[in-house]
Amino acid sequence: MDISFKCDNQKFNYRVLAMIISDNIILAMHDERSPYFYLPGGRVVMGETAEQAVIREVQEELGVMPKILRTIWLNQAFFTEDADELRYRELCIYFLMDVSETDLLTKGSVFTLREGQHTHEFEWLEFGRLKDEYFYPLFLKKDIFNLPDYFTIRTEIE
Repeated sequence: MDISFKCDNQKFNYRVLAMIISDNIILAMHDERSPYFYLPGGRVVMGETAEQAVIREVQEELGVMPKILRTIWLNQAFFTEDADELRYRELCIYFLMDVSETDLLTKGSVFTLREGQHTHEFEWLEFGRLKDEYFYPLFLKKDIFNLPDYFTIRTEIE
């Protein structure tokens, strides 16, 4: 069971997000339900750690086995979701992930994967492009430029 609950027109989520970065680009996704870009990840399930959850979510969404390098941010977010018009309160943990030992970097700059009934489109976005994109979380559009150099992974993407 996801650690998520709804009360009237409000919803709480405990989420984990994967930051997959290479040479000032970040892997983002969107799907048929959400017109905006967001990071791979999802809700933590009761009984699992945040670390277990982010690895599971990346495996489910991208079909690869990532490695966690470090936690980057803990963020609480308050927003109204465009898709369902609910008022959300989310507690999100952001993890820097290493996928260099997988085939993810050879899939191209834009690729599509199916997960159950949903189709996810993934795209490698240049950091500079984030400010002009419909992208959540909003704070990342600015804070991505303040990451220390040791948070950036250098890998070639075909």
